[in-house]
Amino acid sequence: MDIYQQVTDRIIGLIESGTVPWRKCWSAGNGMPRNMISKKEYRGINVFILASSSYSSPYWLTYRQATELGGFVRKGEKSTPVIFWKMLDKHDQDDDTKASGRVPLLRQYHLFSVEQCDGIPIPPDPEETVNPFSPIEKCEQIIAGYKNRPDIHYGGAKAFYRVSEDRVQMPHEHTFTTSEAFYQVLLHELSHSTGHKSRLARKEVMERNEFGSEDYSSEEICTELSASMLCAVAGISNQTIEMSASYINGWLSVLRSDKKAIVVAAARAQAAADHILGKTFTEEEPV
Repeated sequence: MDIYQQVTDRIIGLIESGTVPWRKCWSAGNGMPRNMISKKEYRGINVFILASSSYSSPYWLTYRQATELGGFVRKGEKSTPVIFWKMLDKHDQDDDTKASGRVPLLRQYHLFSVEQCDGIPIPPDPEETVNPFSPIEKCEQIIAGYKNRPDIHYGGAKAFYRVSEDRVQMPHEHTFTTSEAFYQVLLHELSHSTGHKSRLARKEVMERNEFGSEDYSSEEICTELSASMLCAVAGISNQTIEMSASYINGWLSVLRSDKKAIVVAAARAQAAADHILGKTFTEEEPV
């Protein structure tokens, strides 16, 4: 049976049966975002705002706090806004009202990563999570067999493919919850790289697309399907298939208007997986 079709059918079935918890199968090696002075961790939406930045250090501070520490924010650096709120009694806000109850007070602060500052020693990172990691031979063979593949760099708390540098960035292996999860994410990012102009030249990769756009979503589904197919070839699909369904579920609402979207994405995913595996087809063979 066609292993690609099996993977695609299983993913679609899992999505249709309900939402699987969202995938984030590695720990932020540098710890939760926290204030440089108080060392307190940020909470709520601020965690997601700060953790999605490109900085590897977990430490943040205001412009004034940078000055108080004897340093300064470099000229031209842009701040990251965060939200602080607390509940106040109504009479504290308006002395003219007799209404009882509590109201939220919202304030916005502008933070800078310590990496955006000069004159401030960067403290050592909090102790990072170290999980046992065992290389999976078949996965390593697939990666090694990817001809003309992009460079792979390790470090930080984000996984991504940067087309302008033709480079894959990955968190360290020991930050992933399982070895299978590490290879699932790496194969996802390598699948993105097949869209480079020197390979399959997918416009969704070569052109910059806004988060949530149809092209962006189509590319994410394509690469996750490709990674799942490669995991099936490596024999680890049972451990990774639910993560894929979880990930793709987040993009389905954008693509529901196009019934052909998942079919097109699956075809592109097969081409991406074949490229990494070094497979070629003659005109007589099905594609």
